[in-house]
Amino acid sequence: MNRGLDLVKIAPQADPPVCRIMDYGKYKFEQAKREREARKNQKIVDIKEIQLSVGIGQHDYNFKLGHAKRFLTGGDKVKVSIRFRGREMAHTALGEDLMLKFADECSELAAIEKAPKLEGRQMLMFLAPRPETPASKKN
Repeated sequence: MNRGLDLVKIAPQADPPVCRIMDYGKYKFEQAKREREARKNQKIVDIKEIQLSVGIGQHDYNFKLGHAKRFLTGGDKVKVSIRFRGREMAHTALGEDLMLKFADECSELAAIEKAPKLEGRQMLMFLAPRPETPASKKN
Protein backbone atom coordinates (compact mmCIF):
# COMPACT_ATOMS: atom_id res chain seq x y z
CA MET A 1 0.00 0.00 0.00
CA ASN A 2 1.53 3.34 -1.11
CA ARG A 3 1.07 6.22 1.38
CA GLY A 4 3.25 8.80 -0.43
CA LEU A 5 6.03 8.66 2.16
CA ASP A 6 9.76 8.77 1.50
CA LEU A 7 12.79 7.18 3.14
CA VAL A 8 15.00 10.14 4.19
CA LYS A 9 18.54 9.98 5.59
CA ILE A 10 18.55 12.21 8.68
CA ALA A 11 22.18 11.67 9.75
CA PRO A 12 24.15 10.05 6.91
CA GLN A 13 27.51 10.55 8.70
CA ALA A 14 26.40 8.48 11.72
CA ASP A 15 27.35 4.83 11.99
CA PRO A 16 24.92 3.25 11.07
CA PRO A 17 23.19 6.04 9.07
CA VAL A 18 19.92 7.24 10.60
CA CYS A 19 16.89 7.12 8.28
CA ARG A 20 13.27 8.10 8.74
CA ILE A 21 10.06 7.47 6.84
CA MET A 22 8.29 10.81 6.21
CA ASP A 23 6.69 13.08 3.63
CA TYR A 24 9.80 14.79 2.24
CA GLY A 25 7.94 17.70 0.61
CA LYS A 26 6.22 18.58 3.89
CA TYR A 27 9.55 18.27 5.74
CA LYS A 28 11.30 20.68 3.33
CA PHE A 29 8.40 23.16 3.58
CA GLU A 30 8.50 23.17 7.42
CA GLN A 31 12.29 23.54 7.39
CA ALA A 32 12.05 26.56 5.05
CA LYS A 33 9.32 28.04 7.26
CA ARG A 34 11.57 27.73 10.36
CA GLU A 35 14.46 29.41 8.49
CA ARG A 36 12.20 32.33 7.45
CA GLU A 37 11.09 32.83 11.06
CA ALA A 38 14.70 32.79 12.28
CA ARG A 39 15.71 35.35 9.62
CA LYS A 40 12.81 37.60 10.59
CA ASN A 41 13.89 37.71 14.25
CA GLN A 42 17.61 38.41 13.71
CA LYS A 43 19.14 41.89 14.02
CA ILE A 44 21.79 42.93 11.51
CA VAL A 45 24.61 44.78 13.28
CA ASP A 46 26.35 47.45 11.23
CA ILE A 47 29.71 49.02 12.01
CA LYS A 48 29.54 52.81 11.98
CA GLU A 49 32.79 54.80 11.88
CA ILE A 50 33.60 57.94 13.85
CA GLN A 51 36.78 59.76 12.82
CA LEU A 52 38.55 61.93 15.36
CA SER A 53 41.74 63.97 15.19
CA VAL A 54 44.31 64.78 17.85
CA GLY A 55 43.52 68.52 17.80
CA ILE A 56 39.73 68.16 17.73
CA GLY A 57 37.74 71.07 19.19
CA GLN A 58 35.34 70.57 22.11
CA HIS A 59 32.20 71.21 20.03
CA ASP A 60 33.28 68.80 17.29
CA TYR A 61 34.14 66.19 19.94
CA ASN A 62 30.71 66.52 21.59
CA PHE A 63 29.01 66.36 18.20
CA LYS A 64 30.77 63.11 17.28
CA LEU A 65 30.15 61.73 20.77
CA GLY A 66 26.42 62.33 20.25
CA HIS A 67 26.54 60.46 16.94
CA ALA A 68 28.35 57.53 18.56
CA LYS A 69 25.77 57.35 21.36
CA ARG A 70 22.95 57.38 18.81
CA PHE A 71 24.61 54.54 16.86
CA LEU A 72 25.11 52.50 20.04
CA THR A 73 21.50 52.92 21.20
CA GLY A 74 20.45 51.75 17.73
CA GLY A 75 22.37 48.52 18.32
CA ASP A 76 25.27 49.20 15.95
CA LYS A 77 28.96 48.80 16.70
CA VAL A 78 31.17 51.90 16.48
CA LYS A 79 34.66 52.02 15.01
CA VAL A 80 36.56 55.04 16.36
CA SER A 81 39.61 56.04 14.33
CA ILE A 82 42.27 58.72 14.55
CA ARG A 83 44.55 59.40 11.60
CA PHE A 84 47.91 60.89 12.60
CA ARG A 85 49.32 63.38 10.10
CA GLY A 86 52.90 64.59 9.91
CA ARG A 87 54.38 65.44 13.31
CA GLU A 88 51.31 64.09 15.11
CA MET A 89 52.99 60.65 14.87
CA ALA A 90 55.30 61.78 17.69
CA HIS A 91 52.24 62.25 19.96
CA THR A 92 50.32 58.99 19.61
CA ALA A 93 49.79 58.95 23.39
CA LEU A 94 47.53 62.00 23.03
CA GLY A 95 45.41 60.08 20.54
CA GLU A 96 45.17 57.08 22.84
CA ASP A 97 44.13 59.33 25.74
CA LEU A 98 41.46 60.92 23.53
CA MET A 99 40.10 57.50 22.56
CA LEU A 100 39.99 56.27 26.15
CA LYS A 101 38.17 59.47 27.16
CA PHE A 102 35.70 58.87 24.30
CA ALA A 103 35.14 55.27 25.45
CA ASP A 104 34.71 56.41 29.05
CA GLU A 105 32.00 58.89 28.05
CA CYS A 106 30.18 56.13 26.14
CA SER A 107 30.66 53.60 28.96
CA GLU A 108 26.99 53.47 30.04
CA LEU A 109 26.01 52.44 26.50
CA ALA A 110 29.06 50.56 25.25
CA ALA A 111 31.93 48.31 26.18
CA ILE A 112 35.34 48.37 24.51
CA GLU A 113 35.39 45.43 22.12
CA LYS A 114 38.92 46.15 20.86
CA ALA A 115 41.22 48.50 22.75
CA PRO A 116 42.95 51.40 20.93
CA LYS A 117 45.75 50.06 18.76
CA LEU A 118 48.10 51.88 16.42
CA GLU A 119 48.18 50.41 12.91
CA GLY A 120 50.52 52.42 10.73
CA ARG A 121 49.38 56.05 10.85
CA GLN A 122 45.93 55.17 12.13
CA MET A 123 44.73 54.25 15.62
CA LEU A 124 41.56 52.13 15.82
CA MET A 125 39.18 51.19 18.62
CA PHE A 126 35.90 49.28 18.47
CA LEU A 127 32.95 49.86 20.80
CA ALA A 128 30.10 47.36 21.05
CA PRO A 129 26.69 48.14 22.57
CA ARG A 130 26.13 46.68 26.01
CA PRO A 131 23.49 43.94 26.05
CA GLU A 132 20.34 45.16 27.76
CA THR A 133 19.57 43.46 31.04
CA PRO A 134 15.92 42.60 31.73
CA ALA A 135 15.87 45.07 34.67
CA SER A 136 17.04 47.96 32.47
CA LYS A 137 14.49 47.36 29.70
CA LYS A 138 11.53 49.71 29.67
CA ASN A 139 8.09 48.13 29.57
